[in-house]
Amino acid sequence: QVQLVESGGGLVQAGGSLRLSCAVSGRTSGYDIVGWHRQAPGKEREFVAHITWSGGNTGYADSVKGRFTISRDNAKNTVYLQMNSLSPEDTAVYYCAVRKVWREEYDYWGQGTLVTVSS
Repeated sequence: QVQLVESGGGLVQAGGSLRLSCAVSGRTSGYDIVGWHRQAPGKEREFVAHITWSGGNTGYADSVKGRFTISRDNAKNTVYLQMNSLSPEDTAVYYCAVRKVWREEYDYWGQGTLVTVSS
């Protein structure tokens, strides 16, 4: 089992910034990819960004490129999502999850953290 705990959500004005954290623990061997996803009210969950523990390789959804930055601290088993230039369209519950390199599906998910961007 892998446990993930997100933190750092909150209320911010448009144009502001937030940094989310995802603390990963448990039997993490083999789960090299950590991804951030989000689900806005009334919408499907969508991919935001991912990073690999081993090489730090990253990927982003087009909607967040240039505004969000994903990073990791291997010593702390924590992945971060720095979110800048936030807009009301970024309002959502943000989840982190882990998967193995050869799988497309994420296997373990956190409980989520709410980000609300006011206009």
